[in-house]
Amino acid sequence: MKKSFVLLVITLCLGVVFSNMVLADNITLTLWDIRTESDTSRPAVKDAIARFEAANPNIKIKHVPITNDNYKTKIRTAMAANNEPDIFMTWGSSSLEKYVNNNKVYNLTEHMDSDWLARFPVAALELGKVDGQYYGVPVTNMTVALVWYRKDLFNKYGLKPPKTYENLLNVVETFKDNGITPFTLANKTKWTGSMYFVYLVDRIGGPDAFKNALNRTGAFNDEPFIKAGKVIQELIKIGAFPKGVNGMDEDTAQSRAMLYADKAAMYLMGSWTLGSMNNENPELINNGKIGFFNFPAFKDGKGDPSNLIGTPGDNYYSITQKCRYKDAAVKFLKYLTDQPMAEKLVEIGNIPPLNGAKDKIKDPILKGVYEQIQKAAYVQLWYDQSLPLELAQVHLNTTQALFGLQMTPEEAANKMEAAAKEYYGE
Repeated sequence: MKKSFVLLVITLCLGVVFSNMVLADNITLTLWDIRTESDTSRPAVKDAIARFEAANPNIKIKHVPITNDNYKTKIRTAMAANNEPDIFMTWGSSSLEKYVNNNKVYNLTEHMDSDWLARFPVAALELGKVDGQYYGVPVTNMTVALVWYRKDLFNKYGLKPPKTYENLLNVVETFKDNGITPFTLANKTKWTGSMYFVYLVDRIGGPDAFKNALNRTGAFNDEPFIKAGKVIQELIKIGAFPKGVNGMDEDTAQSRAMLYADKAAMYLMGSWTLGSMNNENPELINNGKIGFFNFPAFKDGKGDPSNLIGTPGDNYYSITQKCRYKDAAVKFLKYLTDQPMAEKLVEIGNIPPLNGAKDKIKDPILKGVYEQIQKAAYVQLWYDQSLPLELAQVHLNTTQALFGLQMTPEEAANKMEAAAKEYYGE
């Protein structure tokens, strides 16, 4: 009996140990991000996953890509239901900070040794920090919004890239007179139109207009926000954008299709679009028909014309507190930010938020974008990523309403300010 009992105990213990070994030897990490089939950074992320799994055959990455517009809602819902993935993506800043404050994100600081820190430009890491601690690492791109334009169409009508808003109105008028839509824009997804609003607020009121409204020393219905709305509606009324602009879909490239077909001359979009254009219409790039310029300055405006909107890191990848295999997840993040990843990102037309890739940028347009970023006096993070999620949605909705002439500039600004007062309990 005694021997049988001992054997039983040993068998049970071995079973537990064996069970744990099997569990430890067969790890699956779930990753959520926005790297869908249409996303230009997808091949680089998929390559990092493949390299990681080949080097770590006992660990699998279950990659769940979600479309941009659905992602924010899905991750927020999952966090609230304690059903979050092991690894997830944000845009840094307030989009990450909220989850950190709710104790949903694993602190990476103890893992950020000198070797890993050395992979990143200092500015790229800032949006992944909360209270001086590291919670997210930048992965895919240093991106800024620029006005991409058809150089051949500008040359055909004797036009130069406009440096002031007054110059821009002349360019718009010339293209309209010749049956060409000045700006292509697909604003069904709302964030595309937001770029115009953000640039206009910056050029009119400078970076402090948004900073003050956000920290509540100013307001979202201050003059720069109202004037930005007026300029958007002025451009709509003179035909600067396609008809039915709010019904056109950026995700299906309806905007770029007009640019490719000689039906539009300009396209305000993030620098990631160079990768899309290279994939969809390489002849346009190869024949030197595409260039870019900074958003024009405003007379008496407070914004430096070198200011850009964008992000120094684009997407920030983090590990959840709920993740059972944090060391394995950290190991994977290092694959997402290594030298092969940086080189793969350059290949697809990105400017990696990683050191060691700058000298490998051979594309002259991409080099020009990099130099533009270096010369910028200030880079304003996209409003829909800077703002708390509740306010970001109000911003997107009111801006789309401006483009649809469904709200006056004053109504849109007042609605945004009312939402801010409610959110901050004022």
